[in-house]
Amino acid sequence: MSKRRALFLSTAVLFILAPWTLCRPNDTGSISGTSSAMEGKVTTRSGITIHYLQSGASADSRALVLIPGWRLPAYLWTGQLHEFAQTMRVIAIDPRSQGLSTKTREGNSPEARAEDLHEVMAALGISRPVLVGWSQGAQDVAAYLQQYGSVSVAGIVLVDSPVSIGPGEVKEHPEFAQAILSGVAAYMSDPQAYSRGMVRSLFKQPHPDLDFEGIVKAVLQTPVDTGAAMLIADIFGADRTSALAKLDKPALVIAASSSPLLVQQKEMAAKIPRAKFLAIDDAGHAVFVDQPKQFNEALKGFLAALDH
Repeated sequence: MSKRRALFLSTAVLFILAPWTLCRPNDTGSISGTSSAMEGKVTTRSGITIHYLQSGASADSRALVLIPGWRLPAYLWTGQLHEFAQTMRVIAIDPRSQGLSTKTREGNSPEARAEDLHEVMAALGISRPVLVGWSQGAQDVAAYLQQYGSVSVAGIVLVDSPVSIGPGEVKEHPEFAQAILSGVAAYMSDPQAYSRGMVRSLFKQPHPDLDFEGIVKAVLQTPVDTGAAMLIADIFGADRTSALAKLDKPALVIAASSSPLLVQQKEMAAKIPRAKFLAIDDAGHAVFVDQPKQFNEALKGFLAALDH
């Protein structure tokens, strides 16, 4: 396998990468490594418990809602939980079957996770979110817009991932589709080795204080068959681009300039009304961890523009 093909394969897989009753949010205290962030849980009407981290003004209906990538934990957003808490409410979510949220064999698709997100925000009194979806999280944001529209959304940010066109990916992007499907086979045959390599490939910069083994342990919390189902549903489950074309709220697309899917992300941004595009140099897939200053400044500028 050529170096170019190996790089494409490893990176492409990351782009996925009765009456209604809700439990009261359960804030349980701060979590190690997240500064002043507090933990909480919301149980949805389907019985799924969603774990989240929260910082900033906890009663504000406006919030920055951060959604991580495939199998990855909410605490990777630690830098943003700290930085943006100074000016607003910030929520980072462990989607179902990830992190400390319920592991389930059912509903592991962006559409089901969008329903979870809707219920979590309702339980927390968030009515004016800025939805930030990274990798798989970009699919969740698009699925949310398809199901609930943009009426209550202040804006969206898509981080280093194009939104999927569903089964059409096989015909339109055959090399990408082949990479994803090959990655599923590698993941299922040796999930530990695959996950360790995946976590390492997220970053381009050295992070001596980052607990890589802890992140690997976190991603392995997702059962392998569930993880495979999630990835297939993310990439091939549905065409979610129509919601973006009709978006009537501001949008920001932030990509790593070295992304093998940079062109697709630029094209996506060009099709979203009122969208801006930014490519950040010297960053891996986890752009907001590798280049937090540039990422945070771009997000701050986007948020400031929403207020005018």
